[in-house]
Amino acid sequence: MRSILHHRPVWPKHLSPAPHVPRLSSHIYKPLLSHHAHPFSSSPSTLLSTPPLIYPDAPGSSSEHHDLASYAAYAARTGLDVTSKTYLGTRYEYAVAAALSTLGFTLRRVGGRDDCGIDLIGTWMVPSSSPSSSSTASNPLRVLVQCKASASQSTRIGPQHVRELEGAFAGAPPGWRSSSSSRGSNVVGFLVAQKPATKGVRDALGRSRWPMGYVSCSQDGRLEQMLWNRRAEEEGLEGLGVGVRFCEDGEGRSEQRLVLTWKGKPYMFEPPSTSESV
Repeated sequence: MRSILHHRPVWPKHLSPAPHVPRLSSHIYKPLLSHHAHPFSSSPSTLLSTPPLIYPDAPGSSSEHHDLASYAAYAARTGLDVTSKTYLGTRYEYAVAAALSTLGFTLRRVGGRDDCGIDLIGTWMVPSSSPSSSSTASNPLRVLVQCKASASQSTRIGPQHVRELEGAFAGAPPGWRSSSSSRGSNVVGFLVAQKPATKGVRDALGRSRWPMGYVSCSQDGRLEQMLWNRRAEEEGLEGLGVGVRFCEDGEGRSEQRLVLTWKGKPYMFEPPSTSESV
């Protein structure tokens, strides 16, 4: 399989991101959005071991499904309306979890009536937190994910959704709870939607005092965009970047895949031999 990694120059620290973002199929974006740099107060290499995370119980009928395949079987078994908002929203959350797993995320669905806006929680093993990296730390980042399944114009994602994600930090489960002033908390939040981030969303992320990012993921689980702000870098994403790899499938057709870079070089996540049970 042949692959080519295209690079784009880094955004200068004193400038806003470009006013227009294409579909992000052929660029690398340095995830540096904030206009105001913050001094680093901690480093991933200095983090201490933390107690095992305790995941909250699955909402409602979620005990009967845990991924795309089991949810499809559950829907068929119970006669669930596959055009309903409940079905489409839940299916999208599982699609997002599966897509992000290819980049080192381990996520569990927790969305429900009292989810405080959080749909997925879990961990992200990035190079700076990997035992195989040059860092001495081995604690993965803790992640909060808020999914917006609808792709209609009436539910356009804007700065108000960034503010909604900010509020989710305080209402998160104990192991993921954080405050804007808690540098070194090792917690990052992501807003996920089907369309690329607008300039309003990027600017709101850049202004935010919370460690957050944005992911564009299609309904069928294809990752198309990923970016984050300076505060997220302070929590362990410094040195990490995002790019696109162009590959040829078995029939000679070109396909695009979102990949991570570590200190400017392609980084391929390798699942641990014993996967985390969530």
